[in-house]
Amino acid sequence: MPFKATGIPDLLVYEPKVHGDERGYFFESYNANTFHDEGIDIRFVQDNQARSSYGVLRGLHFQLAPYAQTKLIRVLEGRILDVVVDLRTGSPAYGMVHSIELSAENKLQLLVPQGFAHGYSVLSPTAEVMYKCDNFYNKASEGGILYNDPALAIDWGIPAGKAVVSEKDKVLPLFADVQHNFIFQQ
Repeated sequence: MPFKATGIPDLLVYEPKVHGDERGYFFESYNANTFHDEGIDIRFVQDNQARSSYGVLRGLHFQLAPYAQTKLIRVLEGRILDVVVDLRTGSPAYGMVHSIELSAENKLQLLVPQGFAHGYSVLSPTAEVMYKCDNFYNKASEGGILYNDPALAIDWGIPAGKAVVSEKDKVLPLFADVQHNFIFQQ
């Protein structure tokens, strides 16, 4: 089974089957049939790619419904600590933080459903991150949570003085003050 549960409903780790030999490796980073066979039917409409240096911290971001996005995140080069927070009102994991190291080496991917705040920190000298989205970017629906909210106590794996954070991300609200419209669906 290529999908592993995380302990948070609907948040899954995808581990593609990698075929390697003396020439290198090959794997399907995404196959709609593989996802469908596991009961996951998502129509991805946008791919995003970002390159960052060590210490860059992006997040925690989300888009409000009806522009919320499911994301399938993977690393093409380097390694990151990928972090999500469940924002779905009524979820048994509401407010829970989950983090996982994704890298070009381990080829793991994180399937993040709509209703989660998402961010990552770069742990290698550089990292190139690609993620698929099931909804288009909509600037007016942007939201976020302050990356260093003490209530969430996220260890980003970067020493405090080495984190490179955008001015926009430094002024996001605390988790307790965040406004969102996500509802957990069973």
